Amino acid sequence: MKKQKGFTLVEIMIVVAIIGLLAAIAIPSFMKARTTSQAKACVNNLRQIESGKEQWALAAGMGVGTDADSTTNRPAVNSYLKLQATGPGTNGPVCAVANATYNYRAIGTNATCSVASNGTTEASAFHILP
Repeated sequence: MKKQKGFTLVEIMIVVAIIGLLAAIAIPSFMKARTTSQAKACVNNLRQIESGKEQWALAAGMGVGTDADSTTNRPAVNSYLKLQATGPGTNGPVCAVANATYNYRAIGTNATCSVASNGTTEASAFHILP
């Protein structure tokens, strides 16, 4: 009698169960890593905005309290940023989380991200300058 080659149903089910277990362990880790990297990119953008604000204020002779987010000042501040806008109107950088926007605020006050200001998500606590 000739023996047939192949896998039994039980063997295939065990392999599928192992793959499912590995996926159940790995997927949450990937999601956490993605959220963490987006928050770190946002904080980096905020740092660059602060640096651009300081450079602009020094070059333009602006003092503490000058609104860097006004329609005339924001494009001037953006010219000092390494990360230029890709969106319409060149409004500056955009946060990676749902295209959130940045509020440059006044000189001497930290810029903010709209994700942090809405405070509705767990990640909102990480979208602020430390």
